[in-house]
Amino acid sequence: MTKMRKAAWILGGVLFAVASIAINYYVKVTMHEGHSGSVQQMGSIEVGKPPPEFSLNDLSNNIVSLNSFRGQKVVLLDFWATWCGPCRMAMPGLQDLKDKFKDRGLEILSINEGEGIDQVRSFIVQKKYSFQVLLDSDGGVGAKFGVRGIPTTVLIDKKGIIQRIQVGYSRNEDELKDMVDRFTKQ
Repeated sequence: MTKMRKAAWILGGVLFAVASIAINYYVKVTMHEGHSGSVQQMGSIEVGKPPPEFSLNDLSNNIVSLNSFRGQKVVLLDFWATWCGPCRMAMPGLQDLKDKFKDRGLEILSINEGEGIDQVRSFIVQKKYSFQVLLDSDGGVGAKFGVRGIPTTVLIDKKGIIQRIQVGYSRNEDELKDMVDRFTKQ
């Protein structure tokens, strides 16, 4: 390899690293300043309307249907994957919500997007999460909900109406906690 070619490869690598850091900073810091990630509509779902029905297998191969919670529990859907850093950062907060509101009628359905059962089970067991995990192996449920980025959370009240759609991870989840508190009291 000539010196000129080697220098071009090194320069290309440095430019790639700088661009990656700049994009990462922009996405994590600049885009989220003053923005909670909460949206009113995403794909075919909308705040104030019922979500599409679905049934998925959990980690014990039991079928779980969203409809089975209507009229009984507030449901928080969390679309995620083990390789997703922001998803992993959000999960301790989900566990805190489960622990705090489990006796007040909150059900967390953590919907893994496209990964194998062994990989997902290993991750959940290692982290000691106790919320219910469902497998969206082909991404069909995520597509029904218009999920384009993860993590995405959808809060559904006991009547089966979407109350909040959150795209992305937010360190400050006070609004979500307040909403869960309000809807589990109803």
